[in-house]
Amino acid sequence: MSTLKTPPRVLTVAGSDSGGGAGIQADLKTMLALGVHGMSVITAVTAQNSLGVQGAWELPVEAVRAQYRSVVDDIGVQAVKTGMLASAELVEAVAELISGTDAPAVVDPVAVSKHGDPLLAASALDSVRTKLLPVATVATPNLDEVAQLTGVRVESEDDLRRAAAAVLEYGPRWVLIKGGHLAGDAGRVGGNQAVDLLTDGVDEYRLRAPRHDNRHTHGTGCTLASAVASGLAKGQSVPEAVTAAKEYVTGAIAAGFALGEGIGPVDHGWRLRA
Repeated sequence: MSTLKTPPRVLTVAGSDSGGGAGIQADLKTMLALGVHGMSVITAVTAQNSLGVQGAWELPVEAVRAQYRSVVDDIGVQAVKTGMLASAELVEAVAELISGTDAPAVVDPVAVSKHGDPLLAASALDSVRTKLLPVATVATPNLDEVAQLTGVRVESEDDLRRAAAAVLEYGPRWVLIKGGHLAGDAGRVGGNQAVDLLTDGVDEYRLRAPRHDNRHTHGTGCTLASAVASGLAKGQSVPEAVTAAKEYVTGAIAAGFALGEGIGPVDHGWRLRA
């Protein structure tokens, strides 16, 4: 009889990035680096490299549902993370699956790739607001996604609280507003710092980290959300999981490397190479 302990299990529901920097590939690398067992439900296949997304094909809802049930019903999960869901039909199906799963859910409302390529149909935004966000333990939108979902545009650190309140109205328990896209001189954000706001509407945490001068940041959002889910699967509180995830992704950004002719990925194995 084996005495080896099974690690916490985390399920990512997201699209595949053929270049290996974001999506399912980034999620699984992050989970391995953080000591949990990663599993996947692929929602879409992309032809993608350092220059952008050349094509995307979403999977049928029944294929997504079958993958999810196959994993959850047999293996079980301690946390679920969602990424690219592509269409309203997939968003609604995944939201229904998560609502019936007794595990925290981290929702990364992916809408646009690092290169500006759309990854979510405009018609799906309302489904994200009304179906997916209400089942999220933590939602992790960046500033562009906040604007798409709520209409609130963040120009300075002073706007982060207003943005968080607007997202919380849709029902997630916590929201992490990622301020990495703020200009260095926006409001009180120092040129050498990136600030995120985590809040449940009562408690509030401002997470600051050095802003690294590195263009190779492909997969940052996927990596952060997967790191948060990994922390929650280990039994950490939301603030603990987000704080640890921010530290991990900051190191991954600092170690991001060139790949191909465009924007390279963050380094998910940076601690192994440190």
